[in-house]
Amino acid sequence: MASPETAPPTAGSIRRIVAASLVGTTVEWYDFFLYGSAAALVFNKLFFPSSDPLVGTLLAFLTYAVGFAARPLGGVVFGHFGDRIGRKKLLVLSLLMMGGATFAMGLLPTHASIGVGAPVLLTVLRLVQGFALGGEWGGAVLLVSEHGGDKSRGFWASWPQAGAPGGNLLATGVLALLAAVQSDEAFLAWGWRVPFLLSGVLVVIGLWIRISVTESPVFLEAREKAAEQAAAGLKDEAPVVEVFRRSWRQVLTAMGTRFGENISYYVLTAFLLVYVTVHLQLPKSEALNAVLIGSAVHFVTIPMWGALSDRLGRRPVTLIGALGMAGWAFVFFALLDSRSFPAIAFAVTVGLLFHGAMYGPQAAFISEMFDTRVRYSGASMGSQLASIVGGALAPIIAVELLKEYGTSTPVSLYLCLAALVTAVTVWVARETRGRDLAVDGRPSAAAEPVHGLRDSEPLGR
Repeated sequence: MASPETAPPTAGSIRRIVAASLVGTTVEWYDFFLYGSAAALVFNKLFFPSSDPLVGTLLAFLTYAVGFAARPLGGVVFGHFGDRIGRKKLLVLSLLMMGGATFAMGLLPTHASIGVGAPVLLTVLRLVQGFALGGEWGGAVLLVSEHGGDKSRGFWASWPQAGAPGGNLLATGVLALLAAVQSDEAFLAWGWRVPFLLSGVLVVIGLWIRISVTESPVFLEAREKAAEQAAAGLKDEAPVVEVFRRSWRQVLTAMGTRFGENISYYVLTAFLLVYVTVHLQLPKSEALNAVLIGSAVHFVTIPMWGALSDRLGRRPVTLIGALGMAGWAFVFFALLDSRSFPAIAFAVTVGLLFHGAMYGPQAAFISEMFDTRVRYSGASMGSQLASIVGGALAPIIAVELLKEYGTSTPVSLYLCLAALVTAVTVWVARETRGRDLAVDGRPSAAAEPVHGLRDSEPLGR
């Protein structure tokens, strides 16, 4: 009898699963990125008033980083229960937590109203956001990866990844619309609250779709096996313990794979807003519109990169993105410094294309690194630990480098080195394309070698 993984899913079922994951991740990334955009544009003035705009921005980004610090904890907790009781239940919970925290941000009093209590409350809600997002990513990509077949997993699993630019597109679009129809004074007074309050509507839509999907068949099969082992007197270790004892190399590989991708994304989107509005002193609408254009292209092309990884392998496509980003890091700021909107939009769009080549195959790549019984925990920990040293610090480091040196060159070097870390990690990693997720510890016999190499061999060896 065919295993749930090897039995091909119906077109209708996989599309429902993809839609549920995509809508959920889009809503959650909308909430998360909305904070990043607001930190660059208004939170520095409303919650962290300072005579130096860059100092206020730096403080705002520190609370931005707090959200990242909570993500590994969310990954551990959600991963543990996701590996024990299922992916679906935890995804519903993460969406409720994220949406509730974001909606509450729209109701917060500012520093002018209650003083230091305002940034404290903002930080607490940011922690809730980060905790929820730490559990969202692993569950969303696993639900799709474990429903999809071996041959097209890269394509299907890349759709939840498209939720990141989808959420950014939505958040930036709402902010850009408000900036276009409101004066700066009105936006600062009350307009910034509107996108946060809209999160409540989006969460209801996301829950309605997400509740309707079925649990992962691969997980259900693994749970049955675990129940049989438990009946025979065999007891499994906690997933997080097993990950660190037996899969720590995969965790490090996942972290390295995400490092350059994570840093580049937040430099290209969050730090860009600071650079354009504070350093170049251009209208915020130019930065927002550039991100809007780039995110639209990014959203469309991420599944294309995922599909390409089904043909070439996860590693070659990721290497295209990492090496491309390393070179584009210097061109990017040169184009921004031209102060021309077409050049700025082009810089962001090409940068996000290279990012998509790293990000598109990543869901399948990281999912295929771990066995089913620890997959949620392993994928979440590898991904979210990378976010602390990557995305959490990226805007802070970039702002500090700009403040210290007054030029973009150190930021370009930082972005280039981050991309090279990912390139080296992927170069020495094992190819995973075609692995049967229902079989622990070995690739599928049907998997085809990449460029004539065995799956266990790195490229170039």
